Amino acid sequence: MQIRNGTAEELLKLWGYQDVNIATPTAKFFYSNLSVGNAIFWTLDNDGELIGELYVFLDLEDKDFADGDKRAYLCAFRVKKEHRGHGFGSSLMKKALVDLKERGFRNATIGVENDELDNIRLYRHLGFNTKIKDCHYDPCGLDELMQPVYAENSWWLLLKDL
Repeated sequence: MQIRNGTAEELLKLWGYQDVNIATPTAKFFYSNLSVGNAIFWTLDNDGELIGELYVFLDLEDKDFADGDKRAYLCAFRVKKEHRGHGFGSSLMKKALVDLKERGFRNATIGVENDELDNIRLYRHLGFNTKIKDCHYDPCGLDELMQPVYAENSWWLLLKDL
């Protein structure tokens, strides 16, 4: 198992795009932020197969999520279903959090839908114990006009001190 930083080009390939020009607005947003150093792409590799991913945004328009100085936002955290329950996702998350602390960040945020009980348990176990607010949009999930997509149901923004 290897945890490493991925590239913007790897993100496109993983998300099924040959070129950023044909990507969705969300993929373009991730790609451009990775390209300019405002985002970090963490990968979890198992014998050459990408089985997990996590993205960290350092600065976003909504400073409750990430302020570019003390707070960063973690999102699109996924581990393939057949590899869950073995601690791989926790290892990936812990590596990203240590990196943020070394960069001088004091806390991290992550979003979770309030009915995702397994994710809530995992995030609580990892120290995301403070609910900042209820959210109706993810600042990294964008529509064709590059505006956040609003959700009918609210979800929680959780905080962890590093």
